[in-house]
Amino acid sequence: MKLATWNINSLGVRLPQVLAWLDRQAQDGPVDVLALQELKLTDDKFPAAAFEQAGYHATWFGQKTYNGVALVSRTPAQDVVRNIPGFADEQARLIAATYGEGETALRVIGAYFPNGQAPGSDKFAYKMRWLDALRGWLADELRRHPRLALMGDFNITFDDADVWDPEGLRETIHCTSEERAHLQALIALGLHDAHRLFPQPPKTFSWWDYRMLGFQKNRGLRIDHILISDALRARASACTIDRAPRKNPQPSDHAPVVLTLD
Repeated sequence: MKLATWNINSLGVRLPQVLAWLDRQAQDGPVDVLALQELKLTDDKFPAAAFEQAGYHATWFGQKTYNGVALVSRTPAQDVVRNIPGFADEQARLIAATYGEGETALRVIGAYFPNGQAPGSDKFAYKMRWLDALRGWLADELRRHPRLALMGDFNITFDDADVWDPEGLRETIHCTSEERAHLQALIALGLHDAHRLFPQPPKTFSWWDYRMLGFQKNRGLRIDHILISDALRARASACTIDRAPRKNPQPSDHAPVVLTLD
């Protein structure tokens, strides 16, 4: 089984890249669930037929111009939740679904965490509230679903190893102590950073700025994560960041993260 997450930065623009990537992945075993972020589409514009033609089901939660999340899967989604229950939010940032039944059922949460703009801003305060709400709801989800994966664009680095210039970017957005404390609070619920379960090369990032040759110079951040429960950790066999799509013409500024489960 393979799970993946990718901030596609406009599905309307990059649908062909997503379909081509899924097709290439299928050569080594298809992706079972792909979480997409930043669709930038309203629900009526979501290309469900294109995914169906490629052999996939899809569940989505869109928003005009900004945000938007989706789960693309080989089997139909069940028990779908859109946004964090009990948290009033006009932004389409989270979608959850269950795949399979009984003891083998898998709960997948795809999320586009708020950016936060800058420490001290209103958007940063919103990010803190959103993270508080996520943690409270996630604790209950883990009790109900032992096999759970939370994946998406977290807009937070774990530590200096996730940052191309740790000193220059210290306490800036994505790298603040407050954000990282929230990320560790999610880990404390009983989750594991799938990427760090396996040896990784230094300076392994998932996002690079379009400007100033960010990708070419590998000036990036690791802000796209897959967090997994204890039950899934026991099954994890690999977790990688696929840099190849970042080399596409008109690429997303993010690369897919792929988790393999035995």
